[in-house]
Amino acid sequence: MEWRDEGIILGTRKHGETSAILEVMTRAHGRHLGLVRGGRSRKQQPVLQAGNRVDLIWRARLDEHLGTFQAEALELNAARLFESASAIYGLQTLAAHLRLLPERDPHERLFETLGLVIDHLDDPQGAGELVVRFEMMLLDELGFGLDLSQCAATGMREDLVYVSPKSGRAVSRGAGEPWRDQMLALPPFLLRGSGLRADSAAIEQAFRLTGFFFSRHVYEPRGFGEPEARSAFLGALRRNHARLLAGNGEDVA
Repeated sequence: MEWRDEGIILGTRKHGETSAILEVMTRAHGRHLGLVRGGRSRKQQPVLQAGNRVDLIWRARLDEHLGTFQAEALELNAARLFESASAIYGLQTLAAHLRLLPERDPHERLFETLGLVIDHLDDPQGAGELVVRFEMMLLDELGFGLDLSQCAATGMREDLVYVSPKSGRAVSRGAGEPWRDQMLALPPFLLRGSGLRADSAAIEQAFRLTGFFFSRHVYEPRGFGEPEARSAFLGALRRNHARLLAGNGEDVA
């Protein structure tokens, strides 16, 4: 068995004295693992870092075997990402999310989006918005996507400000007002075609929204909690926002 594909490295772990198990998200073969012989060598280590984009050749006697990878660098993103706390935690969060998917299950849309997010992870102001959009896409791929196209109660497409925690559908201001304390906030930047950018408050609301549905549909049924990296990523975004406010002479209390 043999195939060639493009991949983005999610992580590695040691194997024996000189080799490494490489975990990648590939374009056509999903999240995939393989052995890299000599993967701990000085030549290979800079290539086999999380966030790097690589050209891969996978070989195995049988399809169900772990197999071996031959990896060649296409984009070395790791050094740039490791200079930013939000980028490090963001990358770890993305990897944890992708591990929710079955191994070797292709998700080309997620692969393309992962590459786009990694390109901007070292920009904390944009990283939060991109990661939360990735979370919404992942919920959709897992079968728990949110419907933010129109009001669940009236069919209206205007003034959508809530999300029903029961259905995951948008609700307009008027229809949701009597139950506002039970509703989840819908940040305007998440609405398709809004063209709006997210401020720090909207980012917090968006992560509460996706986090609620991850907990209900994914984490709790599988018996585990939110990835630690996700909480660390949000903490890094908050610290960056506080530094920006302090730099502008604003009160961060």
